[in-house]
Amino acid sequence: MIITIDGPAAAGKGTLALALSKHYHLAYFDTGMIYRAVGLEMVLKGYIPEDEEQALKIAQNMTFERMMSLSTHPDFRSDIGGQAASKVSAISSVRQALLKMQQDFSLNPVFADGTKANGAIYDGRDTGTVVCPNADLKFFVTASLEVRAQRRFREFQAKSIKTSYQKVLEDMMTRDKRDSERAAAPLKPAPDAIVVDTSDMDEQTEIQTVINLIEERLKKNHTKNH
Repeated sequence: MIITIDGPAAAGKGTLALALSKHYHLAYFDTGMIYRAVGLEMVLKGYIPEDEEQALKIAQNMTFERMMSLSTHPDFRSDIGGQAASKVSAISSVRQALLKMQQDFSLNPVFADGTKANGAIYDGRDTGTVVCPNADLKFFVTASLEVRAQRRFREFQAKSIKTSYQKVLEDMMTRDKRDSERAAAPLKPAPDAIVVDTSDMDEQTEIQTVINLIEERLKKNHTKNH
């Protein structure tokens, strides 16, 4: 079973994807990690993230091991990493270079320890529209801009990252615009995606809501096949 979860920053995709991967015992693939790794590598090497030539070189040479190494850097999950990821992901050639790695995972999903899985949960921006257009189930998780900015601001506060709510809000607005207007795989729900608005949901409500939707779909498919 392949399930895709797309949506804007801080909508609750990551929390949901991890919970579903545990609940259904499926492998978890955070596609944003690849773009964060390329973006952060650009920043660390002193390049501007919009430099297509350098970004493509880094994308072509990115390995799983290097991605995991970069994921331990303090800026990997900071706003610096997020903004850099958004900028490199807007480059068509970079997306193309990283697409095969993402698609191959659905053909041979494995857990972090290398053992085989019976499916995968994809967490990203275009996993239902581009990476896995034939996924069994697709979700598009969203929330209002203000709610998402508050969530991200609280995350930064918990990690002692100094910033202001206003800056987080403005950065998120800019990122949303860039992600939805990019020529390469703009952020939008797949035509057959189930849209879930988490603005008024806590984590547990969001997770249970989606599990109920999945169970409903599985029951329908089971009935149809028998």
